[in-house]
Amino acid sequence: MSDSLDRARLAIDAAHAADPERTADGHAAELRYADLLEKWLGQLIPAPSTALRLAARCQHLERWTIPRASFPLDRVGYLQWRRSVHVRQGARARELLLSADCDAELSQRVEQLVAKAAPKGDADGQALEDAACLVFLADELTDFASTHPDYTREKFIDIIRKTWRKMSPDAHRLALTIALPPALSEMVHAAVSS
Repeated sequence: MSDSLDRARLAIDAAHAADPERTADGHAAELRYADLLEKWLGQLIPAPSTALRLAARCQHLERWTIPRASFPLDRVGYLQWRRSVHVRQGARARELLLSADCDAELSQRVEQLVAKAAPKGDADGQALEDAACLVFLADELTDFASTHPDYTREKFIDIIRKTWRKMSPDAHRLALTIALPPALSEMVHAAVSS
């Protein structure tokens, strides 16, 4: 099984490497995101299942293939786009795993998790959500804030509050250890204390 898992991981990372968006150091943005998600997942769960590890690696898989602009630029369009992206990412993850000779059950479980189709209360689904929220808070919030100078303090607090509601108590504890610039740290504390 480990050979097929190694092949699956290589295939996933090759797909990520094709991401046209690059980080400041020239790496594919999706590869960086996958690394960050796995890092936070490892802090949340000491020994994640194989399906959970692979699903974490597949988050944002070929996300660029469905441009946001291909849907209406309103809230409904955003939700439709996001759902389409999740479904496609799940199907693509399953395809890559099956082509690497992973078994059908594992491939289907990864598809379910990546497509955000796990039932409410699914522990692995929550762990993925927690890790994604932690990536946002720790690694994306500062840049997000700098690209939205028009947002009010109240809007940022609302965004943080909505993120917080998606997270488990364990993720909350980890989130409170994240070092942020003072203004953002203050907004996080305001969001979670209200």
